[in-house]
Amino acid sequence: MARFFNYFPKTVYTANTNSSGLDTVTNIISRFAFEQKLKDNSAAFYKYSIQDSDTPEIIAHKYYDNSERHWIVLLFNDIIDPQFDWPLKYETFIKYVDKKYTANGAANTTVQTGLAWVMSVNNVQSYYKIVTRTNIDKESIVEKIQVNASTYANVVTPPIPTTIPLQSGDVITQTITREKKTYYEYEQEENEAKREISLLKPEFVPQIEKEFKKVIK
Repeated sequence: MARFFNYFPKTVYTANTNSSGLDTVTNIISRFAFEQKLKDNSAAFYKYSIQDSDTPEIIAHKYYDNSERHWIVLLFNDIIDPQFDWPLKYETFIKYVDKKYTANGAANTTVQTGLAWVMSVNNVQSYYKIVTRTNIDKESIVEKIQVNASTYANVVTPPIPTTIPLQSGDVITQTITREKKTYYEYEQEENEAKREISLLKPEFVPQIEKEFKKVIK
């Protein structure tokens, strides 16, 4: 990271009104961004799933032969906060969830830890009605509709699929089911969704570094 900031311009700064002079500091508010057309070009990147053992530095070393190029991994994916925009490791995730919901567990009739509270099936974060329609070619379209608790309670789930005839003479089979999501499942899905990122192909890196130095100065 130190080498990354070496390219940033300098600026003068006064710490407070009582300061006797000016300090020269790195202007860290300077910004560099990738053009959207490059990020949308599937030929320019690989899809990658972040593993628990991965950090931006490890990925940069693995794919770009230099851990200092971790900023490319982050900026290409619009990751501003590497601590919370990056998927948490399992142990860290458990601690995070436990701390986040400590107050909920403490306020429970039977006092619980935050982790126990989020994992309870009685504490529901969201409710869904799921409609699955299947055509004669066995192709299915699934519509997952978020509903409130009262609507969820009144959703009718027929024991056998319903058939819907079309004007063409074909028949669609429709199945209706329900689903609840606990707070733990919600937090887990949010964390897992951060794993899928795009990695700029190595052949583009030298030109990107050249452009970065030019823009940032």
